[in-house]
Amino acid sequence: MVNFAGRRAQVVFSGAAVDAHTLQEAVSRIGYSAREADKIAPNVAERYAAETLIQRRNTLLAGLLTLPAFLLSMFGNDSTAVIAAVWALVTPVEFIFGWQFHRGAAVRLRGLTANMDTLISLEARSKRRASQAVTRLLELGAAEATLRRDGSEIRIPAEEIRPGDLMVVRPGEKAPTDGTIIEGSSTFDESMLTGESAPVEKGVGDTVFGATVNQHGLVVVEATRVGAGTALAQIVRLVEETQATKAPVQHLADRISAVFVPIVMLTAAATFGAWMLVSADAAAAVQAAVAVLIIACPCALGLATPTAIMVGSGRGAELGVLFRNADVFERSRLIDTVAFDKTGTLTRGAMTLHALVAEEDEGGALKLAASLEAASTHPVGKAVVLGAEERGLELSPAGSVRARPGLGLTGEVDGIAVTIGSAALMTDEDLEIPEHHRSAAAAMEAEGAGAFFTAWDGRVRATLAVADTVHPAAASAVAALHDAGIDVVMITGDKRGTAERVAALLGIDHVVAEVLPGEKSAEIGRLQEQGRKVAFVGDGINDAPALTQADLGIAVGTGSDIAIESGDIVLLSGDPRLVSTALALAAAAFRTIRQNLFWAFAYNTAAIPLAAAGLLNPMIAAAAMATSSVSVVTNSLRLRRFRAHDPGGPQRSSAGR
Repeated sequence: MVNFAGRRAQVVFSGAAVDAHTLQEAVSRIGYSAREADKIAPNVAERYAAETLIQRRNTLLAGLLTLPAFLLSMFGNDSTAVIAAVWALVTPVEFIFGWQFHRGAAVRLRGLTANMDTLISLEARSKRRASQAVTRLLELGAAEATLRRDGSEIRIPAEEIRPGDLMVVRPGEKAPTDGTIIEGSSTFDESMLTGESAPVEKGVGDTVFGATVNQHGLVVVEATRVGAGTALAQIVRLVEETQATKAPVQHLADRISAVFVPIVMLTAAATFGAWMLVSADAAAAVQAAVAVLIIACPCALGLATPTAIMVGSGRGAELGVLFRNADVFERSRLIDTVAFDKTGTLTRGAMTLHALVAEEDEGGALKLAASLEAASTHPVGKAVVLGAEERGLELSPAGSVRARPGLGLTGEVDGIAVTIGSAALMTDEDLEIPEHHRSAAAAMEAEGAGAFFTAWDGRVRATLAVADTVHPAAASAVAALHDAGIDVVMITGDKRGTAERVAALLGIDHVVAEVLPGEKSAEIGRLQEQGRKVAFVGDGINDAPALTQADLGIAVGTGSDIAIESGDIVLLSGDPRLVSTALALAAAAFRTIRQNLFWAFAYNTAAIPLAAAGLLNPMIAAAAMATSSVSVVTNSLRLRRFRAHDPGGPQRSSAGR
């Protein structure tokens, strides 16, 4: 995988590994140079800044020689002295300041290959500007850290932090690396990573991320991930990998570019020959041939796709949206349906115990339920455990715990066989559900809560309900998708009544309820069978198959690592409005790619015949060629000003399962 923007290449060996020296020689033979990764400066911007400085110096010195040559050529006479002076001025420009391009062309000619160096250079300053998003991410990290060691504090460079070090982070300081708070509490500004402006409350046991800013309280953080393992480093890596991939539309440009340079050189030779046959005017023949070479430079064609991908993916990182591959830009424009997994995407995924109805002792019933649920990591189970802890109940260890995916749990607590879950689980276990418990569950669900049963001694003896909170931006997110002409579907394991209540609140027309975790991907498949192009938004471990099945998987970055790895697009915060932002930005980037390619093709198609016919002066051709490249880069840079559209403004929030 080659990243021309970042000047990096990743080599994967299919057979026996090749030593570094052999690989360097092979790369050198085709006109490039290679160094070991640990000897390359990690900052893309530093490399471009150095290149820009060199090119700026060369341009200035070449300009000082070119200007008098230009004036003599335009306004001087044809005397031998003037011609000699012009020759003396332009020769250093051509063979000293332009030697890098001639050398590259010669090396590639030896390898029977050709690229844009054969005709003229790329624009270093434009590439540096296009890579600034990655640069800004890299610059976010803290330079130094305060560590607590042996009761005292010391300052060290941030790169020397090791896992297990205790970092002291004061108000206004950046967290030097990822870690877990072991002392104190505060709020952290995570906008630089997630794009979400609201500060996040953090306390003991919570994770903080490197480069996020401590707002008000002193905290002590135990370092857990350092260097390339931090969230910031992974974001930078993902952006750079995206910039190294190619959009499908670029393959057309690649195929054309592979034969374009040789064809242009043959065209220039043919132009020279034709002019000599027709007019025998060597000066006119040379001028026409040179004009063809200059005007046909495929710089604009070569820059059309990479610059749009660089700027688009970089702007996405700034907004809290990561694109895994360049082809996502093209696939996103086809999406006509977005399917949301409800919990953790349209809702906050933080459930609380909403209601409890027990036949006798409510505390005893809740203790049994919470003791069994303590063995589960499901949000419903956590809500039950939290409810018991808030009531001061002391839980008992559970044994023989068996999870029934999508249904509930069975196990033993204090020697009592306990079953917790849905009505379907009770039926499977041949447990009676008294009518008054069915009525209680119906009443709880009418309030938007999710009800379930707890049974022991042969029948249901308690009904519990937990409630989730609808994300305050969820309605706005749905409205934005509707404005873009995209249908919204909600897929959930909740009861249909509860699901439809939440859907009505958010303006969602289509609901697929009571779906087991493993059935989500099948539901996506059914939508695809209807001819829809579906994007699925999820955050849980059980969402991974659906994310893979969908035409476009959108993983919420606050969810599980498995879900994030399965997504084509990763949202760095839980704000559902980022879904429409991601789709709109992808569409804008692909639109920019098409615009760039169109004008690059149109420019060369129209200009080459004019040059061959002698109607284009080489000086004008040079100016037009440079202008075309700059226009493509400038068009791509417009993506840096991309802004997300929020049609809904402040949103309502409500409880709902």
